[in-house]
Amino acid sequence: MAIKDLPLAAKTAVDGFMAGMHASRVKGAGLEFSQYRSYQPGDDLRWLDWKMYARSDRYYIRESEMETSIDISFLIDASNSMLHTEDGISKIDYARYLAASLAYLAHLQGDAAGLAVLHNGRLLTMTARREAQHMARLYYQLEKIQPGGTFTEPAHYRDLFSGPHNRQLLVFITDYYEQSNEITTLLQTLSALGHEILVFHLLGDKERRGDFRGYDAVEDLETGQRLELTGIADTDYPSKLEQYNDHLRTQLLQRRIYYRQLLLQEPLDTALRDFLNQRNKIRK
Repeated sequence: MAIKDLPLAAKTAVDGFMAGMHASRVKGAGLEFSQYRSYQPGDDLRWLDWKMYARSDRYYIRESEMETSIDISFLIDASNSMLHTEDGISKIDYARYLAASLAYLAHLQGDAAGLAVLHNGRLLTMTARREAQHMARLYYQLEKIQPGGTFTEPAHYRDLFSGPHNRQLLVFITDYYEQSNEITTLLQTLSALGHEILVFHLLGDKERRGDFRGYDAVEDLETGQRLELTGIADTDYPSKLEQYNDHLRTQLLQRRIYYRQLLLQEPLDTALRDFLNQRNKIRK
């Protein structure tokens, strides 16, 4: 979080995660050589063929048939509740860094990365593409996110499904704060279309434990409703929240939607590992 440059932060997180993994898992195993082409600005320098350069004194990129590449879209909940902050980290900032890191990892694997931001009742979308210039635009859109309002209305979900419905891996990052099952409705719709879905549910550690020391009341960031905290320390809030999350996990798994809870205080390693597992699953 100390690195304010989003692409650099993503690269740092992924490189650190990948450092201890076997090389075959980080370089896109299963790619078959296809042809050479001239180097273009923005191409990944790792695919330069130095033997061709030595023979011709020109730069060539070694292209491969990416038979195992897939389309991946990152869906970001940018409703006002994502402004919840603990230990100097807001949920939307965590979501921003998480999505950037996963997109960078997808790009390394040769996958096409897309983006959908749901906020203020509206929807911003970027079609999944593989080009380096597209990744720069994706990072820029992540940096620009300004949470606001409530979750996007179901009437706008159709915008997510325009064009051919090729099977994709959809990574949804959310605090799962919903008023009338709007998030669950979205996920059920996506699942019915045959997409593979990975949900990262963001929580703060204090939020999970019900640690409201020093506060007399809390305010709902989306509705403005205030809740007095008198006597809450004597309730079983933590266990009720755990029961709710367990029910949520079961409900999603029944629809073949993978669910993972992440704390704002956790590093990204767990999420990166889950992402790779789900990516490998859809490739098969």
